[in-house]
Amino acid sequence: MEKKVNQTHITLTQGDITQQHVSAITNAANSRLAGGGGVDGAIHRAGGPAIMAECDQIRQERGGCPTGQAVITIGGDLYADYVIHTVGPVWEGGKSSEPELLASCYRQSLKLAVENGIKTIAFPSISTGVYGYPMEKAAVVAIEAVTLFLKENERFSEVRFVLFNADDLKQYQRLFLSNQPKI
Repeated sequence: MEKKVNQTHITLTQGDITQQHVSAITNAANSRLAGGGGVDGAIHRAGGPAIMAECDQIRQERGGCPTGQAVITIGGDLYADYVIHTVGPVWEGGKSSEPELLASCYRQSLKLAVENGIKTIAFPSISTGVYGYPMEKAAVVAIEAVTLFLKENERFSEVRFVLFNADDLKQYQRLFLSNQPKI
């Protein structure tokens, strides 16, 4: 499924983010940039030790990555040239600025992509795994944040949402089909 914002194609697909042939994939990282489970663990396993070596260097220089922010590393053994690591919020019922922090993850990741000349980028559903963000609420934030960014920045050819399972893909598809949010 696809929609277009300016010259950018926003696409939805079910699959494994580590297998995407794009310039950059986005990692739902932890603030220590230390690898972990879920998407983070899969990216580090598939990408090899070069990614962790750069994460270690970032951790030494900056102490990690705060929630809502993003950093970039090489893609290691992945098809993607780069990995943009962003730290999503832990869901606390929506009363601890979770929507704003999650939107910031997408904006900061896209901003880093622009700064590095990246034209194609893939996102997982950030914060919806162990961090507990409800998929339907996260999908709304993700699509709105990306759409608003693309309306002001025409430097991408594709932004792809890669959903791991069919149920997650259906949540995103429902938003696209209903035009809620307006794209």
